[in-house]
Formats: sequence, structure tokens, C-alpha cells
Amino acid sequence: MHELITNDGVRLAYRDSGGDGVPLVMLHGWGQTQEMFCHQFEGLAPGRRVVTVDFRGHGRSAKPRHGYRVARLARDVLGLVDHLGLGAFDALGWSMGASVWWSFVDHYGTGRIRRLVLVDQPAAVAAVPWMTPAEQRESGAIFDVAGLLELGAALAGPDGAEVREDFVRSMFGGDTDPDLLAFVAGQIRSTPAYAGVPLLFDHCAQDWRDVLDRIDVPTLVLGCEGSHVDPDSQRFIAERIPGARLHVFPKDVASSHFPFLENPGAFNAVVEKFLS
Repeated sequence: MHELITNDGVRLAYRDSGGDGVPLVMLHGWGQTQEMFCHQFEGLAPGRRVVTVDFRGHGRSAKPRHGYRVARLARDVLGLVDHLGLGAFDALGWSMGASVWWSFVDHYGTGRIRRLVLVDQPAAVAAVPWMTPAEQRESGAIFDVAGLLELGAALAGPDGAEVREDFVRSMFGGDTDPDLLAFVAGQIRSTPAYAGVPLLFDHCAQDWRDVLDRIDVPTLVLGCEGSHVDPDSQRFIAERIPGARLHVFPKDVASSHFPFLENPGAFNAVVEKFLS
């Protein structure tokens, strides 16, 4: 485990496998940690350099009282790739991690990204009132604004721990491996409510649809039939990004928001084929 200090003084914990080849920078989702990619850090590293990081407020990174916005996380990632001297790299983002890459592209462009992998993230999580019903379906919106506010209030409230674990459980479809569920629930406990709640609100309030058609690097979009994220939203993203490829894991391969944990062999094979 390594550390760097961001330009606003926050300590971030990251891993770097070293080695040759184009680096792969992997970003985790809201409330989770770089441990989500434990099977990828080992499984993909023999053929490439793999870099993972805990966002501020998550995992082993510091948990300051500021900076819980997707745009700030994108600036932190810029600091990471600058710190490592990565002139060109492959980028993978899962869940909110995909949103952080969209923010990165929006602010800093695609000049340093060779290939992009987006895993199971809607283009807009909250259905704002000015979206048409068709736009809400296409974007993959999970909440309306009232539902988002209600969830945030519940997470910040006295029963926040229970609400948080119920939220995690909702991301699994079918029979859930209890050890896998316990692992994911354990990781999310590292993010305090003062960090997680404002970040969740900011993350869910974003609408990235206007960024998609400006992505001009080879892109792979990954969905999962058993996820709480509708695979149709991933098809929409793949259709909007010029030349993007789509792969949806069927339920008999993975049935949750966490295909890289449920079936790392299948997940790694698809990612490796695209990046090679």
C-alpha cells in the first residue's frame, strides 16, 4: 500500500502492482474500497500494471470534512496519475467510479486515456422532473428526487447502519453468497455518514448523458442481468458512446452489481480481451 497527498492536503491510499505495459487505473463505487478489485489486482496484474485507490472518505484513505463531490474525486484521480507519471493509461470505473471517469473526461479530456471500461453505472441515477419518462428509462434512473432525499436522510439518521446494509443487500439479485455479502457490507462501514451522504447526493444528482458522445476512445460497457442497475441503461450508454462495445453478464454468470467479485474469472476474461 502506498500513499499520496492531494493538492488540498488529503492522504489517499493506493496500490500499484508495478510492472510493464499500459497501466490500468481502477476506480471503485460509492461507499466501497479498492478491495472490490482484489481479484483483478492479482488476476490482471501478471500482464499489465494495475493501480487501485481508495477515494477520500473511503477505505484506508483519510476522511476529511471536505471535498465530497464527484468533481473533487476526479481531481484526486488526476493527482494520482500525475503522481505516478502516467502519460497514458487504461481506465476502469465501476458504479460511482464510472461517474468519476465521466467527470475526469468532462474536465480534463481523454488525451491520456487509451481505453475505457465502464461497469454497471447509469448515466443519471436520479430522475429529475424535467426528464421525460422515456429519458428516465434510458438513463437508468433508480430514484426520483424525493426518493434520493429520503435515502440520504435515512443514511444520516439514527438507523443509518441498518439502512446502509439494506441498501447494499438490494444490489444483489437471487441467492446471495453470505460471505460475499458480509465482505461488501464490511467494506462500506469504512465510510462515515458525514462523507457518504453528501457524496451520494452529489453522485446521484449528476446527469452524464451530455458527456457520452464526447468520449472518443475505445470503450467497453459492462452490465449484469442480476444487478439493480437495468441492463437497458448500459445498452443506452453503449449506443451513445461512438463505437462502444457492450457486454452484459447473464444471471448464470453473475447476478449482482458486483460481477468482478461474484465471478472474477469471467469478468477478468472480458476485460483482458478488450484491453489486449
